[in-house]
Amino acid sequence: MIAQALSFYIPRPTQEIRVVHNPQYPERPFFEIKTLRDIALEKNESFSFEGQLIDPKDAPNSVAERLGYRCQKCGFYSNYTDVACPHCGAPKIQPGNSGPFGDVFNVIGVAFGVQNNQDRVTSTIKVGEREEIMVYERAGEQIRVLDERTLERRRKAEKKSPSKAIVPIDRSGFVLATGASETELLGDVRHDPYGGHPQLGTLPYERVVAGAVHEAHEGVLFIDEVTHLGNLQRSILTAMQEKSFPITGRNPQSAGASVRVDKVPCDFILVAACNIQDLQYILSPLRSRIIGNGYEVLMNATIPDTPENRLRYLQFIAQEINMDGKIPHMSIEAANLVIDEGRRRAKIIEKKDNSLTLRLRELGGLIRAAGDLAVFSESNLIEVSHVKDALKIYLPVEEKIKKLYGNMNSAVSSETTISQKSEEYFFNYNNEDRSYE
Repeated sequence: MIAQALSFYIPRPTQEIRVVHNPQYPERPFFEIKTLRDIALEKNESFSFEGQLIDPKDAPNSVAERLGYRCQKCGFYSNYTDVACPHCGAPKIQPGNSGPFGDVFNVIGVAFGVQNNQDRVTSTIKVGEREEIMVYERAGEQIRVLDERTLERRRKAEKKSPSKAIVPIDRSGFVLATGASETELLGDVRHDPYGGHPQLGTLPYERVVAGAVHEAHEGVLFIDEVTHLGNLQRSILTAMQEKSFPITGRNPQSAGASVRVDKVPCDFILVAACNIQDLQYILSPLRSRIIGNGYEVLMNATIPDTPENRLRYLQFIAQEINMDGKIPHMSIEAANLVIDEGRRRAKIIEKKDNSLTLRLRELGGLIRAAGDLAVFSESNLIEVSHVKDALKIYLPVEEKIKKLYGNMNSAVSSETTISQKSEEYFFNYNNEDRSYE
């Protein structure tokens, strides 16, 4: 909740991270950062070389005929997919029949990066005292017209190295990486059975996948049970210190292992959580970094038993019921019983009077158990009787074992078969010192 709240108060991401093809060394793509302004300019540039769409009737007759829109015999206009004229039945001009000057136009078109084919015709028009190259392309039921300036812009755009956005600009500012694997956390390069062959395979830059540390760039990265990451905590520390982390193939037997993108940005706010008994397993350098540049917060296990906090308890009950979506709402009397249970647990577990427990996950289970009983009894509301019955049923299995068998040893002895009792693990279990229980 703290991490999500932080993500609402920080500005929206302003940078998009792209991986760009490196034609000299494809296995070493490089990255580039695009801002909102850069992306807007790119969109405007893409519109600038799209050309102008016209009706086939507005194009020169020879162009319309060569593109297959106009019948040369009767002048009737139809879709280029029609092999014969629907009006007179005469066959249309085949796209390859470009006339005696077709080769000349092809040579001129090559200079601008285009050639005559089934979808395109190169021609010239006179503008003042000079002739200008014009290219006409099929565009469904219309014709796209490209002049020299548009062709030049398109040619420059095609010369740029292709790229792929791995961290889009319209992303969420909150990234959840709890339980993430190494590849999910740090990124990876997908395998290509063709080894990135330019004709058969997929180019390396297209196979790069960002990790959670990169997706959290300009945002919040939340990791619950951070100690479960083990040695990956060192990578988190490196990413926090350098504000960048390379992406490389993690599987040494994959074709992606030879691909590497260096210094990919990952400037994020880390929010990590763990239980008290796991504090010792947080790497000392990482914890030192957190203490030096952030905060260590010990979450309260209780809150004062005040009218205001009791209202918050009622809000919590309503939220749990809405999130479940399958159980009815709760009567105020039953809700007060849940509050009493929160007060009792604070006194027994936390040894605090006039307090309410904040171990809300267990209370959420109690609410759902009472809701299931209400559904089973076809009640419109969760009543006091349902909560009381749920308190008897919704118990940890250790308490149920204690009530039924007296202690764990008796339970194991009762439930173990004769053959199991003769095995070594049973002997060791019963002879182990369990005084701590």
